[in-house]
Amino acid sequence: MSHAVPALGAALLTAAGSVWYLPALADLRAGADRPLSRRFAAAACLGGWTTVAAVALLLLVVETWAAPATVAAAGTSFSGCLRIRAGVQHGREDRETARQWAALRHEAPRAATTAHGVFATLLALGLLAGTATATVLLTAGIENREDGVRAVAASAGVVAVFLTVALTYLYRMRRSMAGDPRSQW
Repeated sequence: MSHAVPALGAALLTAAGSVWYLPALADLRAGADRPLSRRFAAAACLGGWTTVAAVALLLLVVETWAAPATVAAAGTSFSGCLRIRAGVQHGREDRETARQWAALRHEAPRAATTAHGVFATLLALGLLAGTATATVLLTAGIENREDGVRAVAASAGVVAVFLTVALTYLYRMRRSMAGDPRSQW
């Protein structure tokens, strides 16, 4: 398949993504007026859309699939790490708000828990990272069955790491919501 068709698709997708990356850019430009977690999430959004644009550009420039696949994997990993950091920071901000309300001797408002959202995000990022890992390894070339098995095993390993992190996060958040002192990060 010609690289022009996926490049055009990625370019159109990037143009349509302005619905997400322009508000994210406004959040970053607002600086300290926005919570730190929101700025991390905005940086993750911009990183993801920049990755799509870079892949579109690379598809037009290079002949092989290895460079666009590598950029896609690196950009997805970078954006995923920023999004995880945003989720962790948001949890910290929620706990700090709850402590401040408790200090005022008011009933603390039930913070909208983001644990399930962070879990879903981590799980989705794990699946994307596993797919990107398999794609990069498979585009490098498979000469025999053992190479294919290694590619699948590496992909499954990446997914397993993300699933472990997601389950650990969910477990710790549930313990912290229950008031267990052992759940402090």
